[in-house]
Amino acid sequence: MKKIYILMMLCMMGGVGYLQAQELKEYPLDTINGEEVYKYRVERSIGLYRIGVNFDVPQADIIRLNPQLRERGLHFDEILYIPTKRKISKKKEVLPVKEELKPVVEEKVEEQPVEPAVVAQDSVASTPDSAVVAVTDSAVVPVIPEPIVLDSVIDGKRVVELALMLPFESQQTKRSANAARMMEFYQGALLALHDMQNDSIVYRLRVYDIERSERRVKELCDSTELDRVQAVLGLAYPVQIQQMIPWCEAHQVPLFLPFCDDIDLKGKPHVYQFNSPDREEAQALTRQWIAQKGDSALHCVAINVREADYSNAMKELRQVLKEEGIAYDTIPMRDLLKDSAAYAFDKEKENLIIVHSDRYQHVRVLMPHLVKLQEEGYRLRLVSQYSWQKESVNLPQVYISKFTTEERDVTHYNGLWEHYFVNTHVSETPRYDLLGYDLMREIIYIVNGQPSENEGLQSPIYWEAESEADGWQNTYIHIVEN
Repeated sequence: MKKIYILMMLCMMGGVGYLQAQELKEYPLDTINGEEVYKYRVERSIGLYRIGVNFDVPQADIIRLNPQLRERGLHFDEILYIPTKRKISKKKEVLPVKEELKPVVEEKVEEQPVEPAVVAQDSVASTPDSAVVAVTDSAVVPVIPEPIVLDSVIDGKRVVELALMLPFESQQTKRSANAARMMEFYQGALLALHDMQNDSIVYRLRVYDIERSERRVKELCDSTELDRVQAVLGLAYPVQIQQMIPWCEAHQVPLFLPFCDDIDLKGKPHVYQFNSPDREEAQALTRQWIAQKGDSALHCVAINVREADYSNAMKELRQVLKEEGIAYDTIPMRDLLKDSAAYAFDKEKENLIIVHSDRYQHVRVLMPHLVKLQEEGYRLRLVSQYSWQKESVNLPQVYISKFTTEERDVTHYNGLWEHYFVNTHVSETPRYDLLGYDLMREIIYIVNGQPSENEGLQSPIYWEAESEADGWQNTYIHIVEN
């Protein structure tokens, strides 16, 4: 069932096409310079790569017979000449290409969000699924991934090109939970593009599945694929980010990092880092606790689940507490499960419970035992990296992540996501669809030189930089107590 769901999602997103060339239909024949060709009318939502696969011919041969593709890309309902691979001896007089081409037929979409478009699986023209998604009031039409020159104005509207690079893992036989979150992020970004449309701007979104490949990022930077891009969003891994930063600096293009928080922003004025470093969040939280309770009234208890599940944010918090001189004990999970962990708790102080995991299911099994300690008179407060807003937790709880939904009304958007993308967000927060929505809106504000509203569906955003020569960091650290 899970595999069927993934295949349905990928097909809907455009990331999976036919794997074999289809049998050719009865297309009209013609000749050009002694070469027999099919006359093919471009169908909706098909790219040059797919056309080449269906006719079993290289893209270069199609472009050779249709040179207008290099100038303006592929358009729905136009006529293309496709070689049949059969030579003929008798030449026919044929009309020039331009006289056979029909204008683009646009269909208005009345106040409907754009459905998911193409998820590119590689980064340059030599690979099948690179694509450009035009988010406009007209039809969504993939554009060929050849180096082309795009006009800065279409039908009187200014064109803003944006690139989204995320590890969708579309080439993997088994996709991880992280890939599902990347898909959520993408969906939120698409809805934000739809909401930000107006009568004067067209937004084009280039989407790339870069997985964890350094090669794909390098190929992107070395090609002309991103020449017209005005902002880059994504890249989850530090090595890939370090590859992309020089390109963004050379082209004066802002780079927005939604996930990574350990990039040095010194001397990188084009980098926008959404996540504050874990240490900064830990320091902010500790300062708040000390201001409220005083260091002598706090006691920290760190519970080790498994080494592999250690959350970096939790480790940083533990280290900062130690630096501040706050007493703490570390206990193995098995002691708590055996109800033999009372030795680590202090009845005279408030015990801050840090579970070295950001997964709610790991905390779930501990909850009955923590509640039992609370009933015995221990004052407990659970510290978690995320807000797990849908779960019922019986302990006083502190959230240290900026990924929070608070009491914002997202009912309308939930309905749109479920209707257009046929899925709901994962049970654990943060909500990556809301994050994608918020950051895409923020990017558009910055690219257009408009002041940011700072209020998102999930997270307010406040950019600060040490100096004009340094990169920007979102300094909004949201500490919520429940």
